[in-house]
Amino acid sequence: MSKVLGVLGGMGPAATVAFLARVQALTPASVDEDHIRVIADINPQVPNRHTQPEAAGRTLGEMARGLKTAGAQVLAMPCNTAHAHADAIRAAGLPFIDMVAQTARTAGASGARRVGVLATPGGALLYAEALKAQGLEMVAPSPADSARFMQVVFAVKAGDVGAAQRAAMRDLAQALIAAGAEAVIGGCTEVPLLLDQADVSAPLIDSAEVLAQACVAACR
Repeated sequence: MSKVLGVLGGMGPAATVAFLARVQALTPASVDEDHIRVIADINPQVPNRHTQPEAAGRTLGEMARGLKTAGAQVLAMPCNTAHAHADAIRAAGLPFIDMVAQTARTAGASGARRVGVLATPGGALLYAEALKAQGLEMVAPSPADSARFMQVVFAVKAGDVGAAQRAAMRDLAQALIAAGAEAVIGGCTEVPLLLDQADVSAPLIDSAEVLAQACVAACR
């Protein structure tokens, strides 16, 4: 029998819905009963992970405990930046699939040694540490490109996934490749809402896809 997956979501809502669709698509199934039971707390009211980190950590801990009470046996969270609060989530006493660590390992397995990262400032700090643990060098955007990346992310959160935002994300990824990145991590779950492998000239490692694959493996 499959384990029950608990998802801490809502950061942002569209990224969470896309992640849940990935879990479903990646699960080998011929009938409904073959799929993983998922209990999701899609909570867009999680305090801002950048400006209210302590409050965010408390809320994520409460969500993790709530999912455990509801019957979850494994936890996952399709938000890279919020992994800064992984300890608060683990305190619920359930296995927690670390998306950042899993994605860094996938980057290492790709053969790339210099890895570009498209992430929020908080997410970039987490990836710098995780990639270093894998013996990899991180290629970060310029300050101007980091600011532009955040503008694009907030546009996506506001519902804009149009051509201008897609072009901007593609340009940001290609700038990392031009700076020497041999692969690019989509280290924010808004990235795959705009960008796919056909858009970039180096391997694209989608953290949401990596997490979905890990969830299927852990629960099946």
